[in-house]
Amino acid sequence: MKLIQFHLPQVGKRLGIVTRENDVIDVTSKESPGVLEVLELAYYEGISLGVLLADIQEQVAPPAPIQIPPPREEERDTAKKDGLTLQDLDVAPDENVPHLLAPIDAPEVWGCGVTYKRSADMRDDDSEQDIYSRIYHADRPEIFFKATPTRCVGPNGFIGIRSDSTLTATEPELAYVLGNDGEIVGYTLCNDVSAWDIERDNPLYLPQSKIFYGCCALGPMFVTTSEVDNPYDLDMRCTVLRGEDVIYAGSVNTSQINWKFEQLTGFLMRDNPIPFGTVVSTGTGIIVPNELPLAAGDVVEIEIDGFGTLSNPVKQL
Repeated sequence: MKLIQFHLPQVGKRLGIVTRENDVIDVTSKESPGVLEVLELAYYEGISLGVLLADIQEQVAPPAPIQIPPPREEERDTAKKDGLTLQDLDVAPDENVPHLLAPIDAPEVWGCGVTYKRSADMRDDDSEQDIYSRIYHADRPEIFFKATPTRCVGPNGFIGIRSDSTLTATEPELAYVLGNDGEIVGYTLCNDVSAWDIERDNPLYLPQSKIFYGCCALGPMFVTTSEVDNPYDLDMRCTVLRGEDVIYAGSVNTSQINWKFEQLTGFLMRDNPIPFGTVVSTGTGIIVPNELPLAAGDVVEIEIDGFGTLSNPVKQL
């Protein structure tokens, strides 16, 4: 099952199921206004998410008709007349327009670093020490606090460049969502935006490199575990656009990750209470060259087949 959160003008946040045809079925209820709430409700009621949502869909009356701006004249013949699609919602956030929100209001987002061999090698090229290689081969992973909801953006929201950074980069990552007791309940895409120059100046500056407004983008969908045959065999792609030009394109398969997600979760939760719905981003194997730092106006696109495309413009803070 694929779930989204989206905004409707004069209505607010809604919860939707994305069908195989990318149509959106609104299943918002008072008890489950969003993905986090419906996951918690399914857990505490002891029933499957699919059964719960089917029950909600039967009981909840649909909202007032959605007002979508009329299409341009040349598009009028092919415009969709009924309901919303994922494509309809994949637009710049505007309170007057239906648009996607972050797929879950995660109470916390944590990140993992140097989980791919390529990232360890390339980061060591810029370091006088071998700290990244040591982490890659160590028995303990690098785990760091990444974001709270106010620091996260959803699809098409602005990701930020710190005002004191000259080398901020995208880090495309697969992320998973934790339920109760460390259970993985779903996945999404994450852009772990990072100020590399600050971290490289001194590893103790890592929190400043990682945590700032717009440092984390999530989306476009929450994908349940039943939809993912093997999370360690997913092809991820990243494109950075500057105007009409593709200035960078890279890809990696998640088979290159050095840790099992249960191992990462075990270290994360060791003497560390983790709230229901926490997002864990699993590290990047796509490293943009140093000579191509993000610049204001760039657009970063991250994609995995079946997960959709997470697209975010870049803003100078």
